[in-house]
Amino acid sequence: MAPRSAALAVVVVAATLLALCGSTEAHTQLGAYNKTCPQAEDIVFKEMTAVLAKSPGLAGSLLRLFSVDCLLGGCEGSILLDSTANNTAEKDSPLNKDLRGYDVVDSIKAKLEAACPGIVSCADVLALAARDSVRITKGPYIPMPTGRQDGKRSSAADVAPNTPKPGANITDLIALFARFNLTAKDLAVLSGAHTIGKAHCSAFSPRLYNFTANNSASDPTLDANYTATLRGQCRAGDLATLVHLNPGSGTKFDLGYYRDVAASRGLLSTDAALLLDGDTRAYVMRQANATAPDEFFADFAASFVNMSKIGVLTHHKGEVRRQCSAVNPPSASSLAPVTVSAHAVLLASCFVSIVTMALVL
Repeated sequence: MAPRSAALAVVVVAATLLALCGSTEAHTQLGAYNKTCPQAEDIVFKEMTAVLAKSPGLAGSLLRLFSVDCLLGGCEGSILLDSTANNTAEKDSPLNKDLRGYDVVDSIKAKLEAACPGIVSCADVLALAARDSVRITKGPYIPMPTGRQDGKRSSAADVAPNTPKPGANITDLIALFARFNLTAKDLAVLSGAHTIGKAHCSAFSPRLYNFTANNSASDPTLDANYTATLRGQCRAGDLATLVHLNPGSGTKFDLGYYRDVAASRGLLSTDAALLLDGDTRAYVMRQANATAPDEFFADFAASFVNMSKIGVLTHHKGEVRRQCSAVNPPSASSLAPVTVSAHAVLLASCFVSIVTMALVL
């Protein structure tokens, strides 16, 4: 082979091999534990079925916990970490004081550790628990990619910039979602999770008492009869009472949320905001008038998976925590046997192949 042709062949082969190597970069995948812990997803589903049979309201709580985790820098379980003497964690931010479900995640993690020690991450436990919350409440089955690793950082300072501010308008909400490559449609679809679960009175009481947006006693965009009902449930200053986000069918994943929002009965100000943008309003109205939830279910599964991929850690960029509330002690990693990842082996193989091809040609 002529030198020029040989050189060209080396370049082409090298480019092809490097492209193949690059294609293995960090990703989650369906059935990531099929070989290492094949019973993992069954264990999560069994535990979630038992939990929700006793406490149906926790379905919404786990959905919210997962969503908050993903929007605070990625779906890597940082919301589960406890504060330390030198750091206030995300869960202890005043904005997250109402989050629930940590004990459920810990319980499921303990069962997984007994079955497959050190294999299933807390981030995946939370993702699967949230997924099963939808399934068990008669929502769609969501093909959830797994393989996430757990982050080692959690700071309360990250919460405010990634949480809708009180009184956030629809433009603010769409902009917040856009930061994570989520669209206005994703906002309308994922808000549909409010068809299950509850909210503390403190989350919406400004809409009931001393509404300041136009110096009214209550939010005039909220249905007057619904306002009266809510005032009967939540007295001014009530911080403890929980109210269904979707009072008609708060334990079933259905279209009830959209029907409430369309009728000016969206509980939270962020629910009502969906009516103030052309795209989100159109989606709300279409689902409110739908005779079957098929479109919403398909859209929710797609948007939920999109959200679940935000900022995931894989390929040893994180760790698999033994306890979800704390990072692994340094000794655990320093004493662990040295292993070479499949990705590293492939990169080495690619390099050897490129060098060998150059020598042959």
